[in-house]
Amino acid sequence: MKTAIEKMENSQQDVLSLPFIIDFDQGYGVDDFIHWYGSNEALIENNLLKSGAVLFRGVDIDTLESFSKITKAAAQEFLSYVDGFSPRIKLSSNVYTSTEYDADFYITLHNELSYSARWPSKIFFCCLLPSATGGETPIADCRRIIREMRPELIDEFERKGVKYVRNLHGGMGLGPSWQATFETQDKAVVEEFCKKSGTDYRWKPDGGIKLTHVKPALINHPVTGERVWFNQVDQFHPCHMDKDIFDTLMLMHDGDEEELPMFGSFGDGSKISPEMIGEIRRTVDSVAVLTPWQKGDLLLVDNVLVCHGRMPYTGNRKIVVSMF
Repeated sequence: MKTAIEKMENSQQDVLSLPFIIDFDQGYGVDDFIHWYGSNEALIENNLLKSGAVLFRGVDIDTLESFSKITKAAAQEFLSYVDGFSPRIKLSSNVYTSTEYDADFYITLHNELSYSARWPSKIFFCCLLPSATGGETPIADCRRIIREMRPELIDEFERKGVKYVRNLHGGMGLGPSWQATFETQDKAVVEEFCKKSGTDYRWKPDGGIKLTHVKPALINHPVTGERVWFNQVDQFHPCHMDKDIFDTLMLMHDGDEEELPMFGSFGDGSKISPEMIGEIRRTVDSVAVLTPWQKGDLLLVDNVLVCHGRMPYTGNRKIVVSMF
């Protein structure tokens, strides 16, 4: 019977595949995997930096507790989802649901928290329950996105950067509240976070807050130095919204797009056309890889090298995440 290490060595010739798959014998115990992981961290990191994502398959992970046990053994420090905008449920101190968006909603590919001043360097995804159909977590190599994207478009984003605007309500309104976003009821905690992160903020008379981040659209990977596409401005752009909702909100805010729950533009304030956003999405989607989830799958993603999303699905689905 082959061991996991033998299977990994046999697949070195395909080391640049995305994701790089390490396949264990079915029912491989959690404690055995933790021991194996600790003994092979250099090999895992090497393949993660080359491929951008490593999928561990065949490990007997079937509960939140077993996933949490693995992540706590693999990482020393975790990043909370403070400043996030995707709806999630916090399941434990370091584990969240992947998203609470409706099952029929396609989540476009993005680097987690790329609009914020602090983002995870790595993310663990784990499948506790695969969906009946669909529900894949598409991933794409952000180095390849640059190679495939039209050079003129890359140059413009490189020069101008991107601006993200969020209007968070104080408990009543569309989208997330600032209390849920920052996991606090204390305005002073929010202000301290904004000051430390260089985020512009303004409290509103209705108890909400306006947040503005100006960020580069491309960055260098902190370890390899490779240039990568690193933003999620398409998710903030008005064309991402349902047209009827957009029209209603624009009437409510006297046509001011920066008062929408979310808004994205170039860093200098100039608008990004819907055609540009469409071109970005088509390019990213063209290089995306879909690997159907199997129960117990554990996916380790380098959040700078690789972006991720979610496909629509049917049936029940339970994917949990831990960021560090």
